[in-house]
Amino acid sequence: MGFNTEQAPGVNESVPAETNGFVFNHTMVRVVDPEKSLAFYTKIFGMRLLSTKENSKGQFTLYFLGRTEGDEVPEDETERRRYINARPGILELTHNWGTENDPNAAYHNGNSEPQGYGHICFTVPDLQEAVAWMDANNVPFQKRPEDGSMHHIAFVLDPDGYWVELVEKS
Repeated sequence: MGFNTEQAPGVNESVPAETNGFVFNHTMVRVVDPEKSLAFYTKIFGMRLLSTKENSKGQFTLYFLGRTEGDEVPEDETERRRYINARPGILELTHNWGTENDPNAAYHNGNSEPQGYGHICFTVPDLQEAVAWMDANNVPFQKRPEDGSMHHIAFVLDPDGYWVELVEKS
């Protein structure tokens, strides 16, 4: 019998049949300046902007980004929505209009007190090459691999101060 799950208090021993087909699709973070955040995630992490949804009544815009890995992303909006909804690892950036013009606008990154949300994470083929890429693009580090006792990970900061963990695939 293959591995199914580790055990810890609270872990359900079986997967309810009603959850078959569920996919962890996306994480949402609020951003102050979408231009800076879109530039960061599309250049530094190679994500593609898959969909933009404006809500004039709520005065916000949603940006859905993902790694496409060479997929043929459908041009038809309905088919693209199906593609996005079926993918794991989507990042939703939410921009509340006007924050980009407010010099005091900021969101809690979850790592300062009171702690809550922590970070997102990218697996990279080679951690040292990823660190060199971050350095070449002046990406600020929260933790470099040589800092502390966990030399197998790094944390960089996105334009809003959210932590982005880097772990090597191997």
